[in-house]
Amino acid sequence: MKTVRLTAAQALVRYLANQYNSHGETYIAGVWAIFGHGNVAGIGEALHGIREELQTYRGQNEQSMAHAAIAYTKQIGRRRAMAVTSSIGPGALNMVTAAALAHVNRLPVLFIPGDVFANRGPDPVLQQIEDFGDGTMSANDCFKPVSRYFDRIMRPEQLLTALPRAFRTMTDPADCGPVTLAFCQDVQAEAYDYPESFFARKVWHQRRPEPDAQEFEAAVAALKAAKNPVIVAGGGVHFSGATETLKAFVDKHQIPVVETQAGKSALAWDHGLNFGPVGVTGAESANVVSEKADLVIGVGTRFQDFTTGSWALFKNPNRRILALNVQAYDSAKHEAIPLTADAKVGLEKLSRALGDHRFAAPDSGLKDNWFAKADAVTAAPTDGNTLPTDMQVIGAVQRSSRDNTVVMCAAGTMPGELHQLWKAKLPLSYHMEYGFSCMGYEVAGGLGIKMAEPERDVIVMVGDGSYMMMNSELATAVGMGLKITLVITDNRGYGCINRLQMGTGGAEFNNLYAHTNVNPIAIDFVAHAGSMGAVSHKVSSIAELEKALDVARESTATTVIVIDTDPYPTTGAGGYWWDVAVPEVSVRPEVNTARAAYESALKERT
Repeated sequence: MKTVRLTAAQALVRYLANQYNSHGETYIAGVWAIFGHGNVAGIGEALHGIREELQTYRGQNEQSMAHAAIAYTKQIGRRRAMAVTSSIGPGALNMVTAAALAHVNRLPVLFIPGDVFANRGPDPVLQQIEDFGDGTMSANDCFKPVSRYFDRIMRPEQLLTALPRAFRTMTDPADCGPVTLAFCQDVQAEAYDYPESFFARKVWHQRRPEPDAQEFEAAVAALKAAKNPVIVAGGGVHFSGATETLKAFVDKHQIPVVETQAGKSALAWDHGLNFGPVGVTGAESANVVSEKADLVIGVGTRFQDFTTGSWALFKNPNRRILALNVQAYDSAKHEAIPLTADAKVGLEKLSRALGDHRFAAPDSGLKDNWFAKADAVTAAPTDGNTLPTDMQVIGAVQRSSRDNTVVMCAAGTMPGELHQLWKAKLPLSYHMEYGFSCMGYEVAGGLGIKMAEPERDVIVMVGDGSYMMMNSELATAVGMGLKITLVITDNRGYGCINRLQMGTGGAEFNNLYAHTNVNPIAIDFVAHAGSMGAVSHKVSSIAELEKALDVARESTATTVIVIDTDPYPTTGAGGYWWDVAVPEVSVRPEVNTARAAYESALKERT
């Protein structure tokens, strides 16, 4: 057996560079790195040695560079992924939030945090967390609950088993998610005689699991017995590459489709059977259809509470759930009829089994009525003297967008309004991180989308609160020459949670700057973005916003547009109940009133 002597870090990066997908691309599209004492000498030197084959990117914050990696893989349907490395201690722990985000959203990313010395000679090292009762513990153990696979590399030869397991996890459609390889810093520098065969080109194919015969038989029987089925399209439709399959299925069998946040854009907004967004942030059209459905067919959805209206939405007393999902954990939820299979394969087989069976499509007037309401709230204001609403901002961005536009967001007010109002024409033109709803994902996420699809026009919708939490990868986008457009809606605080606080009977407290115990804050976002190299300016009206967006679209420069908005209005129409527990006891009558309404709503849960 031929061997090659390499350090463990050199072996790691050489292996990464030789893993491919079935499209002929290297599976690891690059490595994001912030170096510290726990990875600069080992991994840093190894990455330098292979820099022509494996690109290294320098981020500004460990969490945000991981967000960029996650957005990258999400935008291309998990076809490729990125690795992210940090030193031990704070650098590693900064990535834990991003690991949780990837875990919730079933997205592959390879985390390689530095770790303590395996030989324990210099213990405790700088930044080491010492567990008084467990000598094997380090800060990196925090990754365990938010990783699909976790390993600690304490010997160079452990890579021979750890790396194939890592790639098996990241490329498996059912188990897909983040992998953490905590890499002891002394081991990174240790040499070992690795088999040359370990670094041979390896192609990882996307498996498409077929349904079990008994599960499939039960699913077909449920479909044939249904009178008013509805399809809930989730993110798995995109990951499976099943958007055209879904369209063919609904066209043939005339089953209405409603979309989750992750599933939005699976079917064009103007398709006759797309009844719009479902659930808490849903459209009236989608929710009415879902209330009446006797068979709820989940395709690639994990049935999050925003989708189900905290399980109060599906009101038909005879309703059943059919869950087509590649992950058995998801297909067995809430006493569903499970159909554990790839979404594309499952839909194709179901369609063949149904033959020419067609259902009675819902009244198209539901859809028409909804979009009339949506168009009304997104229309440009006639009164130029009032603060614009978030809905009017969305309308301006919609009117300025083109077929190649990707609109993205993550947390705060915009996700709900965009889910309800945005008209997504093409698959993956709507990029929302709402599984973890992580404030601070937006700017880095926009960068990741642009890296995945440089030809797309990427518009990042971000509130002032999220922008303040994490904005530094704006400088990275400028430095890399990757143009994104940010629309910062400044409502002077956390407007979304302020409305939720009020809606549950609470007093306005500690959300908007005006209701905090600090002096009023007037942040110059234009100057801040400009200091990082972006072209930035503030607009005072929706008309000015549309003009600025048109200019930004034709520009090659990263652009930031700031607009003040009213923190109080929402769409008004649509939506559904969401279970947010209200205190049973309070001295405030508003809370007691809200509690009574809450108890009444609980009785409606199915």
